[in-house]
Amino acid sequence: MRQVHRDRGRLTRVPYNRMVVSVTDPFDADHVFGALADETRRDIVLRALDAREGVAELARHYAMSFAAVQKHIAVLERAGLVTKERNGRRKVVRTNIERLRQARGLLDQYEALWRGRVERMTDLINATTEASR
Repeated sequence: MRQVHRDRGRLTRVPYNRMVVSVTDPFDADHVFGALADETRRDIVLRALDAREGVAELARHYAMSFAAVQKHIAVLERAGLVTKERNGRRKVVRTNIERLRQARGLLDQYEALWRGRVERMTDLINATTEASR
């Protein structure tokens, strides 16, 4: 977009960017898991693993409009789960494996936490059972 300014009575054009949408570098679990909460977006992430399909090819897989698929891809981009790369006239969608690894790492931490709690509860139950004998 361009914005027009008055400079001493003359009109001048100044480049103006209303909004810059960027992928957040720090891992934002809310955005990542929010994006993955939708079945269509999870499927897009899987299809984009091999980075062979463009946005138009991906849209053919779903019973929704092209614009709806573009919106799903935009959500995935904001979460850092996919990127689009221009390849001629096509915009090829590619899954960001590192972002998936970060999500997996967080899930692994929660799994370890809960496994530890379950093990402690099991030990407590066993100790109580043995003491009551």
